[in-house]
Amino acid sequence: MSILVRQALPEDCHALFLVEAASFPPEEAASEASIRDRLAVFPESFFLAEEDGQIIGLINGCASDLPRIEDRLFENAALHEPHGSNQMIFSLAVAPDARKKGIGTALLHRMIEESRQAGRKAVILTCKAEKIPFYQKAGFRNLGVSQSAHGGAVWYDMILELK
Repeated sequence: MSILVRQALPEDCHALFLVEAASFPPEEAASEASIRDRLAVFPESFFLAEEDGQIIGLINGCASDLPRIEDRLFENAALHEPHGSNQMIFSLAVAPDARKKGIGTALLHRMIEESRQAGRKAVILTCKAEKIPFYQKAGFRNLGVSQSAHGGAVWYDMILELK
């Protein structure tokens, strides 16, 4: 198995949407139009995992000076602050048949490394309770229940402070 992690391109949009849609309930998944907007506005923080030319995972999010993810960020790519001190992660998704192979970890590490190189102070995300141990293993700290009501779910704020 040879996995390539690379920056996403506009022509990857539909395949990225399919992975997103297979990974989240409809009320939480980004639409294809939203993915297209994100790719256009912050391509530098939109990565995918590919195996044998097939897209099997993605990670993306804007930069911001906000200390936590706010729901309005999911809805409006134009709120991206190119020189923001924090890298937000909106979505980390792996195709169901490609899970448990380290792909999510590889994507997360790529985003963390790119954030370090960009001079960001922290990587911030929200996740559901069952994903907290995954992110803690990568060094994230749980800040408790989030204000986010995205998709009607209960989310937890997570932060990785970069040195």
